[in-house]
Amino acid sequence: MRQYSGSGKQAPWNTWQEAISIHRERTALALIGLVCFATGLKEPRFFQAQSVESVLLWMPLITVAAMGELIVILSGGIDISIGSMLGFSGIGVGLIFKANPHLPIAAALSAGFAIGFLLGTTNGVIISWGRVPPLVVTIATLASFRGLTFLLSRGDQIDSSMIPDSLTSLAHRGIPLGSLTFSWLLVFALGICFLTALFLRFSRLGRKLFAVGGNAEAAYLRGISISRTTFVAYAICGALAGLAGVMYAARFGFVNPGSAGQNFELTVIAAVVIGGTKLTGGEGSVLGVLLGCLLLSCINVALSVLGIEANWQMLTYGLVILAAIITDGARTRSRRWA
Repeated sequence: MRQYSGSGKQAPWNTWQEAISIHRERTALALIGLVCFATGLKEPRFFQAQSVESVLLWMPLITVAAMGELIVILSGGIDISIGSMLGFSGIGVGLIFKANPHLPIAAALSAGFAIGFLLGTTNGVIISWGRVPPLVVTIATLASFRGLTFLLSRGDQIDSSMIPDSLTSLAHRGIPLGSLTFSWLLVFALGICFLTALFLRFSRLGRKLFAVGGNAEAAYLRGISISRTTFVAYAICGALAGLAGVMYAARFGFVNPGSAGQNFELTVIAAVVIGGTKLTGGEGSVLGVLLGCLLLSCINVALSVLGIEANWQMLTYGLVILAAIITDGARTRSRRWA
């Protein structure tokens, strides 16, 4: 969003931070090209169909969850518990399949959505009406939801024998395009992105999210309910995390209460901030976050192709978030100067 001086003339744009603000999608796209080029130069098999499909198969989980995190961050909050909500929903749906092996896929998605929605509303109630900082609440629920996951599953894993082939086939079947196959999970994730973009751009609630995140005091003076808007943001985030839990079961064919969704929040937040979303709220785009998810997918597969240890992956995500925080602070200071 451009800034203007009081005389109506455009304010000076002479800092690299502002350039990143204006062209955040282009910046993410350029980074994707750089990662692909550098990896392909070192290891040409990165451009083979198998590697490309690995990139596309890694994207859906993070993309759906990132749409929920985007909505929360736009409102000025943050959700650290999103990985635990994914794990709980995945275990819950797995147990439902165990009791009802012939459950339709639509019913499983609905169940995951409902479970995640209930968890998200828990965060929303405490944050909105309990007036507790989001970071404190979601760190607490991160541990609490993970503990509930172990209690619900009794520490037992949901094995592939409990998950029907009709669900796991969503990860391995899809729309063929030449030598590539766009899995139904990816198609579903892109559909969620499209609906999120429509919601943020055209709905009244979507515009309220931007207003609350940009300036909560001004939004309140204009008659916007801060508590209600914040509550809805966390409820939607939980619901999308629940859907991601079902997709996790489809992607891997099992759900382990200890590993499902562990450290997932770091990946999701990294994807959101890579896409140019302002950590303090009020600025961001679905396209930017989608490109952020694609970049992280490329990095993940590139590290595997190059034979680099997975520990470097988490280091990369942490550095990305740190760089985004520094850039966001510098950008805010430059805008105040302008």
